[in-house]
Amino acid sequence: MKTTWTTRRFLKTSSLLIASLVLAACGKQEAAAPAAPAASAAAASPPAKVYVVGTDAAYAPFESQNEKGEIVGLSMDILNAIATKAGIQVKFVNTPWEGIFNSLQQGDRDALISSITITDERKQTMDFSAPYFDAQQLIAVKADSKVAKFDDLKKLKVGVQTGTTGDEVVTKLLGKNSTAIKRFESTPLALKELESSGVDAVVADNGVVIHYVANNAGAKFKTVSDNASFAPEQYGIAVKKGNAELLEKINKGLADIKADGTYDKIYAQYFGAAPAAAVVK
Repeated sequence: MKTTWTTRRFLKTSSLLIASLVLAACGKQEAAAPAAPAASAAAASPPAKVYVVGTDAAYAPFESQNEKGEIVGLSMDILNAIATKAGIQVKFVNTPWEGIFNSLQQGDRDALISSITITDERKQTMDFSAPYFDAQQLIAVKADSKVAKFDDLKKLKVGVQTGTTGDEVVTKLLGKNSTAIKRFESTPLALKELESSGVDAVVADNGVVIHYVANNAGAKFKTVSDNASFAPEQYGIAVKKGNAELLEKINKGLADIKADGTYDKIYAQYFGAAPAAAVVK
């Protein structure tokens, strides 16, 4: 009987010891298990939106490409300054003029800055910022030309950039179906055609014509202004119709760079001291 009791007691004691060891081991495993990562106090901020801006970079000194392929010019400097004031980021994408407005309508571009004249017709399909540059059409001819006013172009071959206000005014003068109008993808191409005598005159925005004539003395061009025939024009930054949020940011930034003198400094880099008539109001 003693032997039996001792065996049972031994077995019971052994069972309790084993159970204790198992529990202790489980406790150690639980303690060693890595804690679940604590939830972040605040979710990571989404990356700031970069607004894609279309521009036809063939319109120096407003929009062009340098030797590195970078898009540069007065328009770029102005919008970059606006973006800094407005706290937004912009990215310029070279966009052919022929499709530039469609790229905005389709949402491929958030905004356009490409020496775009603000017109009532364009306002029907897009919204414009406040004006950032005053412009006017100007005639370029050979130095020995007898052209003295716009009306003198009626019997001549005239070069224009397709779809521009220069194209519009020349079409009104010569007729919609006139074969005397030669249209080009860019104003510099039209001016090259004038240099080779393929056209007798070119009508385009004054800033571009003046810049080209000044930097191509060998072409021996002169310019002819006609304030009676050419109405003043203003360039604006275009956004998709109804994009009030972006438009407000652009207008606020533009007002700020006008107020603090940044606009005048940028203008002076390209055209010198702005005459009173050309200062953006």
